[in-house]
Amino acid sequence: MNMKYRSRYEIIASILESAKTGITKTKIMYSAFLSYAQMTGYLKYVQENDLLRFEEKTQNYRTTKKGLGFLRLSHELSQVTHFPNSLNEFNK
Repeated sequence: MNMKYRSRYEIIASILESAKTGITKTKIMYSAFLSYAQMTGYLKYVQENDLLRFEEKTQNYRTTKKGLGFLRLSHELSQVTHFPNSLNEFNK
């Protein structure tokens, strides 16, 4: 079975991308393909680092200005680099 490894940065970018217009916790979990425990840990991390905020009024999570900056840099980095999906690609 060939599973693609995702880095923490890719997972965080996925969360921030999905929350750009506001999203519930459950939808974050499904859109980023995370378990509940994983999602809880990532939400804590991105909120502590001011990349994502919880809006009491709407009960949604939304990407902050700093989080949008993270996404921009993440997209720029992916434009100039290509990392293989597995170590086998290094041996080609």
